[in-house]
Amino acid sequence: MPGTFDRSRQSAVVRCVSKKFDQAISVYFGTITPDAIAAQGAHDAYVAALRAHGTEVTVLSALDKHPDCCFVEDVAVMVGKKAIIPKMGHASREGEQAAIIEFLSEGAEIIHMNSNCTLDGGDVVFLDDRYLIGISTRTNRAGAEFLAKYVKDAGFKVEFIEIPDSTLHLTTIFSSPRPGTLVAAEGHLSINQIGHLADEIIWVPNSESYAANTMGYSGDRVIIAAGYPTTRQLLLDAGFSITTVDMDAIREADGSLTCLSQFNA
Repeated sequence: MPGTFDRSRQSAVVRCVSKKFDQAISVYFGTITPDAIAAQGAHDAYVAALRAHGTEVTVLSALDKHPDCCFVEDVAVMVGKKAIIPKMGHASREGEQAAIIEFLSEGAEIIHMNSNCTLDGGDVVFLDDRYLIGISTRTNRAGAEFLAKYVKDAGFKVEFIEIPDSTLHLTTIFSSPRPGTLVAAEGHLSINQIGHLADEIIWVPNSESYAANTMGYSGDRVIIAAGYPTTRQLLLDAGFSITTVDMDAIREADGSLTCLSQFNA
């Protein structure tokens, strides 16, 4: 979940790419059939970047029956020591939760959403003192309200954001790489929706919408997808130190940087 708490991102879990990655859901960004070998190469580079930034990374084996299994952000939302386990927003992804539950249950209380709820973790962003929850094609209002209850019980604020059909998740076009700063893609969210949330909003051009998904670390460090020069320059001008990762093979299955990890601390 991007922006998690103090952005120290001390530990994370990731999952290797499925051999059936060529069957992964691809609606928004894909231009060619997803390639499992190329995607695993990108995944390896991603893990190396996390470790270079000080994150202790646990790498889980692929679930070869689940083409989208590497997108572990979606299968749980951490609220303190509680792991909220959703019903996935796309039916083909049901079943991915079991393996992450086994991992997270060692240190977290597992809470299952009600059957009328759908939610993907990619619709959740932690922003300094609140959780932002996107209402999207994958996350319904019942799912958002279920999560909101636990967020409020933990002492955080909650805001819902309506996500247009032009994008998959809130995190696809929105992130918070440091306190008080948002990165958002033009053409998807409006200033009326998010203008009150931060002191600084860095708007990336619609043609580089994919690059709005960033991973911020303490000390104004940020990981971004390679190949988006305007976004890179905007972030440099804002004082960030940048690491880039080639995410093209992951993008073919509508995946972004934050989709590939579940942060525990």
